[in-house]
Amino acid sequence: MDKTLVSQTPALVPSRTALLLMDLQHSLLGGVPDPDRILERAQCAQRATLAAGIREIHVRVAFTPEDHAAVPTHNKAFAPVAEAGALAAAEPENDVHPALRSSGQAHTVTKTRVGAFSATSLDPFLREQGIDTLVLAGIFTSGVVLSTVREAADRDYRLLVLSDGCADPDPHLHQTLMESVLPTQADILDVATFEAAAGAAAAYGNSTR
Repeated sequence: MDKTLVSQTPALVPSRTALLLMDLQHSLLGGVPDPDRILERAQCAQRATLAAGIREIHVRVAFTPEDHAAVPTHNKAFAPVAEAGALAAAEPENDVHPALRSSGQAHTVTKTRVGAFSATSLDPFLREQGIDTLVLAGIFTSGVVLSTVREAADRDYRLLVLSDGCADPDPHLHQTLMESVLPTQADILDVATFEAAAGAAAAYGNSTR
């Protein structure tokens, strides 16, 4: 077992917890090794979330023509995207992957930069819901996952990253981030541990009703 994974099942309060499934779009999944495994792990986390009454949030990256026009030419990551008209919001392949849209209860935010908090209303939404704990999964580990952990930590959220629910085009970089970078601001756990934590939270909630 990865030595960075938490050794105990974390305690969760469902009403104060949200699962963020980030950039899991058909247009991006082809950039990581074994995308089917990532989708399967995300679906497991999604089912646990639904059963426990935890809030589910999808984050996608997509651009309207106005968004493309607003990208400055010096933006190394997104100027080529804007020039090519890529990641267009109107294209179905840039929506949340169909395999993850089955619950019908998720809140979706659309971003036009790397992190989940950038250029979105995510933070006000979470504050309004009383959410202070975020469980993160998605692609890429070196992109949205890293950026979101950094900003969410600065905003004082409690953070849990699902190691096998994330992936990167560079598996070695993924491993380095999980072992040496992300643990400085987040707890690292696998999806099975999250399922156990969500199950325990749901059972506790039912027993106190």
